[in-house]
Amino acid sequence: MFKKILIANRGEIAVRIIRACQELGVATVAIFSDPDRASLHVRHADEAFCVGPGPVGRSYLNIPNIISTALISGADAIHPGYGFLAENARFAEIAQDHGLTFIGPSPAVIASMGDKATAKRIMKAAGVPITPGSDIVASVDEGQKIAEKMGFPVLIKATAGGGGKGMREVHDGRDFATAFATAQAEAEASFKDGRLYIEKLIIAPRHIEVQVIGDNFGSIVHLGERDCSIQKPSHQKLIEEAPAPALDAGVIKKLHATAVAAGRAVKYTNAGTLEFLVSGTDVYFMEMNTRIQVEHPVTEMVYGVDIVQEQIRVAAGEALGLRQKELHPVGHAIEVRINAEDPDAGFAPAAGTLNAVEFPGGPGVRVDTHVVAGAVIPPYYDSMIAKIVVHGRTRAGAIARMDRALGETRIEGVKTTIGFCRDVLRSEEFRRGGVRVEWLKADYMPRRADALGVGAA
Repeated sequence: MFKKILIANRGEIAVRIIRACQELGVATVAIFSDPDRASLHVRHADEAFCVGPGPVGRSYLNIPNIISTALISGADAIHPGYGFLAENARFAEIAQDHGLTFIGPSPAVIASMGDKATAKRIMKAAGVPITPGSDIVASVDEGQKIAEKMGFPVLIKATAGGGGKGMREVHDGRDFATAFATAQAEAEASFKDGRLYIEKLIIAPRHIEVQVIGDNFGSIVHLGERDCSIQKPSHQKLIEEAPAPALDAGVIKKLHATAVAAGRAVKYTNAGTLEFLVSGTDVYFMEMNTRIQVEHPVTEMVYGVDIVQEQIRVAAGEALGLRQKELHPVGHAIEVRINAEDPDAGFAPAAGTLNAVEFPGGPGVRVDTHVVAGAVIPPYYDSMIAKIVVHGRTRAGAIARMDRALGETRIEGVKTTIGFCRDVLRSEEFRRGGVRVEWLKADYMPRRADALGVGAA
């Protein structure tokens, strides 16, 4: 087992990793930017080092500073969390070149799966059903021709993308050039990689993902599926749950088998997530995230597995202690992301100081956060300030528990998504289960705007 792990991240995921390390008896090193000096991950780690000012390029994406900090602190491994450098193959290579274990899959797998176009070619060769799409598009003119041949609507996607960034839907050819330029600029700013590809837009799908974990000895298991169809107009997830409700048993079986087969095809090690679009009984592979997911707690709640600890054990060379025949979901879990955003103003970020913070408690309630009263939400990073996760014996019980938990939550000083998510949970469509990805944008939000007398987001 490792003696000391540097967490190359911030916020709630850094706190989450520190807690897993503490239970394993592993010392931790936190990194932080100037605005994050008072963050909980800095307080909870055994050691903490400033790696730069607020802008991510000078701090959390500053590879030389992060590697130097790991070496100076005596860390023997790096956990990247999610976002930032988590799917950066070069960062993983540099860490290994300096004698540091990167807690994740190999750089080669990160590179192949991180490039969405390459990943789809590999999956297609392995017999995994994929969404029809192109290779990397060299220019806007080439993209226009591909899209017209494919037939609108299409989706322009960043090959290095994630979190809905560098992605644009195009329903009319006249809008293609503008959408392409916008997606390219956003991808370059977010990932320093402006390459794009074109994908056929699947109408009215659900967004379902499957958690897998593999070790260095050829074992790989799945931990069931999650429904991530409640998404903002920007395609960023807002509410997730496990298991996926109102999903055909045959489709579930196909998703699980396909995810494991995909993992085996690339000899996958550590924790990863296969993301799919599901339309009726059709399943389409979208991408593989070679890291821990924001929504991993819902899987942990129903399977009773600490995924972060499993990541660390596998990276330390231990055999996977999980057996597929022994893994069965129990009950239902729901996660709500509490973001510093104004849902009625297009989910505009709301930076500021948190004057009051109160989180819920009680049976089956988990809170993952990095903030306390007085914390400052800076403008440089993702707007998520907490995740509320609940577990119930039934889905109806989990919904009731989440409604109660959100009612107990109090955050003052910035606008948040608490009230919005609570209203979604109470909607007839959500309670029925099985909503499609576009439901929030195309149906729920216009209806909400009309009811509130505000402009649709």
